Amino acid sequence: MTAPGSQPAQQGARSLDPHLSRYAARTAGMTASEIRALFAVASRPEVVSLAGGMPYLAALPLDALSADIGRLMATEGLTALQYGSAQGMPELREQICEVMALEGIRAHPDDVVVTVGSQMGLDMVTRVFCDPGDVVLAEAPSYVGALGTFSAYQAQVVHVEMDDAGLVPEALRAALAAVAASGRRVKFLYTIPNFQNPAGVTLSVQRRTEVLEICAQHDVLVVEDNPYGLLGFDGQTYPALRSVEADNVVYLGSFSKTFAPGLRVGWVLAPHAVREKLVLAAESATLCPPAFTQAVVTRYLTQHDWKGQIKTYQEAYRERRDATLSAMEQHLPSGCTWTKPDGGFYVWLTVPEGLDTKAMLPRAVTQRVAYVPGTAFYADSFGSRQMRLSYCYPTPERIREGVRRLAAVLEGEMELLSTFGTVHRRNLSGPQTPTPDTA
Repeated sequence: MTAPGSQPAQQGARSLDPHLSRYAARTAGMTASEIRALFAVASRPEVVSLAGGMPYLAALPLDALSADIGRLMATEGLTALQYGSAQGMPELREQICEVMALEGIRAHPDDVVVTVGSQMGLDMVTRVFCDPGDVVLAEAPSYVGALGTFSAYQAQVVHVEMDDAGLVPEALRAALAAVAASGRRVKFLYTIPNFQNPAGVTLSVQRRTEVLEICAQHDVLVVEDNPYGLLGFDGQTYPALRSVEADNVVYLGSFSKTFAPGLRVGWVLAPHAVREKLVLAAESATLCPPAFTQAVVTRYLTQHDWKGQIKTYQEAYRERRDATLSAMEQHLPSGCTWTKPDGGFYVWLTVPEGLDTKAMLPRAVTQRVAYVPGTAFYADSFGSRQMRLSYCYPTPERIREGVRRLAAVLEGEMELLSTFGTVHRRNLSGPQTPTPDTA
């Protein structure tokens, strides 16, 4: 019998949500993060947020863009505000091919599908290829938004080791062998080869061909997510995996990092046989991507020096990366190690043994600095000694102050560890879906 005044857990949960019994089984993978409330505090101006991957939009020519959008409405408003094609505007798809050509990709506009941000493209690809129980290989660590998508479609994530040169081919072979031995099927490898989110490392040119060959040998598709590829700091643009192999690579691109994320314009470049499935998936999700934002991007690429704007972004992010690395070298305590990205938005920090970055986040926010704990970027709860620091948005001065505050938090945690031998705190769940603070 149930004790008076108590209820079974399931009955109690149902009383809080009367629709619980109606939900699809896959919604069990859609879990909110307890640290989301902390990031609501972290968004306050007195807190230096090294968490969010938000581009530095102050580098854009806002006055010129405002005038251009006004002209767009005056001359093309009836078209820009109307429904469009599910595949995207033909002119924009042609321009996207020109953008990808900078990374060595030769593509036809017919194989490009415009999406509402690259996150939608990732969702479409997962929906098209993955049944419940299928395996997706992903780098360790990997993008939090991708992990949330894979979980929502009930795919199982198997992580593959990385080092400073990116995905380790030997670890990829071992993961494929282990999955095959377990009787499961790998549907695709998900990789961010350039300035990876969250680790900041880049897959070496030497390894790119090897990774593609391994996947081809095992009949595994490669999903290349490349939002940062044009944001290198040394003038080098790495060849996209899609530039080496066309038939077995689905490429995800975005204007969020090289132009503006608020427009939500991304794309998928897929092998021709896959393209039609993706168009059908896009139609069922949005009917068609917004014609207005596509028109804004098209005019921007036609009438503005978008390559020069990318160089402006590169210089701004290089300055912020340098400020981050120098501040870490100056302030962080002994035992900390970190990656040294040559592009993109992120540094991956490993703290001394015994510290837990997820557990210490509330104290960090109290000390007016925020980051994303490493466990957010693993499907298997690893990463307790890691954190992602984002340098793209704050000014160099704010970055240096944020790192100084973070160092004080780490030193305080190390003192507690030295005194008591362990630091016990409430365990917080890592984020399962991307937000402006974790994306």
